[in-house]
Amino acid sequence: MFSYVSLEQRVPQDHPLRAVRKLTDAVLRTLSPEFDTLYSDSGRPSIAPEYILRALLLQVFYSVRSERLLVEQIDYNLLFRWFVGLGMDDAVWNHAVFSKNRDRLLTSDVAQQFFAEVNKHARRFMSDEHFTVDGTLIQAWASQKSFRSKDGSDDGGGANFHGQKRSNKTHESTTDADARLYKKSYGKESKLSYLGHALVENRNGLIAAAMVTHADGYAERDAALLMLAEKQEGRSRRITVGADKAYDTKDFVSTVRELNVTPHVTKNDKGRTSNLDRRTTRQPGYAVSLSRRWLIEKDLDD
Repeated sequence: MFSYVSLEQRVPQDHPLRAVRKLTDAVLRTLSPEFDTLYSDSGRPSIAPEYILRALLLQVFYSVRSERLLVEQIDYNLLFRWFVGLGMDDAVWNHAVFSKNRDRLLTSDVAQQFFAEVNKHARRFMSDEHFTVDGTLIQAWASQKSFRSKDGSDDGGGANFHGQKRSNKTHESTTDADARLYKKSYGKESKLSYLGHALVENRNGLIAAAMVTHADGYAERDAALLMLAEKQEGRSRRITVGADKAYDTKDFVSTVRELNVTPHVTKNDKGRTSNLDRRTTRQPGYAVSLSRRWLIEKDLDD
């Protein structure tokens, strides 16, 4: 079959992905020297890292649940082909090869550098003084049946686990060893999960920093401290950070103050004493920070 209409012509000029593609291409050009150090000049040719990063963006934008489905979409979806940079007749990679190349790219510093470059382009839309932090549960692609005893003493191959006492100390997933059995609030079902964390600026709700950790009761506060420490590195100016009542702990409040950050944390004073006093909560900025927390909830819900 022949076509006289190119992929470029088929994508509407006002399509949202056009602006994203333009920004992505500008960022990828700055990372080109870094890509050269990751890929050998000899041996079998690898998938271009630019293709991988563009494809991963599509996976996020369109909620494609696996690499297999993503590669399938790239094969027959002309919009996906255009965004990734493939021609109409270019062959698409095997999903397993794509996954291996993706892992090599994301485990290097390239992913963080890509995010940092995007942040530079968005800096004029972002506040540099007022932020909000929060975490969200990310369910792992591992079934409850894969959560097996570490010493191999499970009966029934993990199929019937009801009534059994299982914990992360004695059990682990056989398909995703980094996933942890976790529930974020009382009364909820425990699931094999990770925790995602985001630091959002309070002007437009743009993400200023993000990371993923193992799921445990300390990860949200520890991740927040790491992101704030990086944000304050080399800076003397004080910033503020809003957060929900889970962050109202003595260690978190005292440590963020040491980082020259004012904690605008929702007070947790039900049956206990809050770690915030009137020195912080009487300031007008405290109420403003709490009123902007919906911005990060919108980001994490999306």
